[in-house]
Amino acid sequence: MRNRPVVTVTRRLPDEIEAEIGQSFDARFNRDDRPLPAAQLRQALSDSDAILCTVTDRFTEDVLAAEPLRVRLLANFGVGFNHIDMRLAGRRGIRVTNTPDVLTDDTADLAIALMLMTLRRLGEGERLLRSGVWPGWAPTQHLGRRLTGKALGIVGMGRIGRAVARRAALGFGMRIRYAAPTALLPGEAAVLDAERVDTDELFASSDVVSIHCRASAETRHLVNSRTLGRMAPHAVLINTARGDIVDEAALAAALEAGHLAAAGLDVYEEEPRVHPGLLHLENVVLLPHLGSATIETRLAMGRRALANLAAFFEGQPLPDEVSSEA
Repeated sequence: MRNRPVVTVTRRLPDEIEAEIGQSFDARFNRDDRPLPAAQLRQALSDSDAILCTVTDRFTEDVLAAEPLRVRLLANFGVGFNHIDMRLAGRRGIRVTNTPDVLTDDTADLAIALMLMTLRRLGEGERLLRSGVWPGWAPTQHLGRRLTGKALGIVGMGRIGRAVARRAALGFGMRIRYAAPTALLPGEAAVLDAERVDTDELFASSDVVSIHCRASAETRHLVNSRTLGRMAPHAVLINTARGDIVDEAALAAALEAGHLAAAGLDVYEEEPRVHPGLLHLENVVLLPHLGSATIETRLAMGRRALANLAAFFEGQPLPDEVSSEA
């Protein structure tokens, strides 16, 4: 029996997926389920044929300089790949895949959930009830604002941005404006009644701003003291994309000063650390990176990663290959 390819799996995955990986490959699992430190990632690059990695694995210049280098594929469990130095990976002959499409709906659902939680002050209400001091219903207690009919500004109009726009426009009658490098097709723009605007106008004219762009050097701290300063005091910021798109210190300062009403975050600049200025604020909803956290989606992500691994070792085109220009 010929030797099977060695695949390092950096985090625990659903049992079904781990079983399928074990059937197809000589799998090296991380049973502790803690993010692997740089030294172990370098070791995996030297003694594995491929790595099934996640957003918690930082493939920096230092890590990718591993010698000798054996790995030729990083099969990323997730859509975003800003945790991988893509240019250096390419120069070293390492191909990279991701798992698009399958997590679109769950992430879009969560963005809408954060809109409802922030505008309706649901987190505050639950904390009040759990505190044991809720005095009962009152006409002016915890008054929020309705989501229906509000102006929604979407930064980035890829798969997830479009899914959010459909839910917001068709489900809540929201008025859609978006900032993106390319425009929607005329038919889709007409169905959503979506208007393309520049980023400054989007921040200034939206009741809710939802972030759905890629993380890159160009979008790092796109949400900063200047763009936050353009938002209305009643406006809300939602981020389910990548943490470093938002300057958390600037966001905390704006919320503290009342320059915007609330924020709903699922991702953070230095995960798992959250900026301490956000932790004590009542007008912030903080979730632990739950965008794709459903059983259905995590299984689908695993099978998508497996499909890329299988194609690679069979010499077939990779279904979901990405590059530094993607």
